[in-house]
Amino acid sequence: MQEMDFQVDNKVWVLVADGEKALFFENAGTRKQPDFKVVREMEQENPATRDQGTDAPGRMYDSGPSQRSAMEQTDWHRLAEERFARDAADLLYRFATQNRFKQIVLCAAPRILGELRKELHSMVSDRVIGEVPKTLTNHPVDQIERILSAG
Repeated sequence: MQEMDFQVDNKVWVLVADGEKALFFENAGTRKQPDFKVVREMEQENPATRDQGTDAPGRMYDSGPSQRSAMEQTDWHRLAEERFARDAADLLYRFATQNRFKQIVLCAAPRILGELRKELHSMVSDRVIGEVPKTLTNHPVDQIERILSAG
C-alpha cells in the first residue's frame, strides 16, 4: 500500500464519495486509533445511461445537400455524477462557512475527485490536507479507518 503524506488526526473530516453516495466523517479518535463518526450522508439514484435515456441520438443537417450527422448520445449517468459532485462541494462550502471543520481528506473515485476539485470553493480547497483517488463508499467504516491510518 502506498504511503500517504497526510495524517487523519482528531477532528479531521473525511469525505468518502462516488457519483451516487457521499459520507462525511469526523475522526473522533486519534491518528493511530481513528474513530470515524458520520456527520452527514448524501445519496442520489443514478441509474446507467441506458436506463435513463430513451430516445435515439439526435441528427442534425450538415452544410452539404441532404447530409445529416448523428449527434452523440447524452451521458445522463455522467451528468448526474457531475451534479452530485457539485452538490457535495456546495455542502462542504456550507460546512466550511459554519467552521464545522478545519481540515478534510477527500476520498473518491478518480473522476469524481476531479469533478469535486473543480467545484470546491477556495475556502474548502484551502482546508484539504489529502486526497485518496479510490472508491471506498462500499467499504465498512473500520476498513476506511484502517486504510486512512496506514500512512
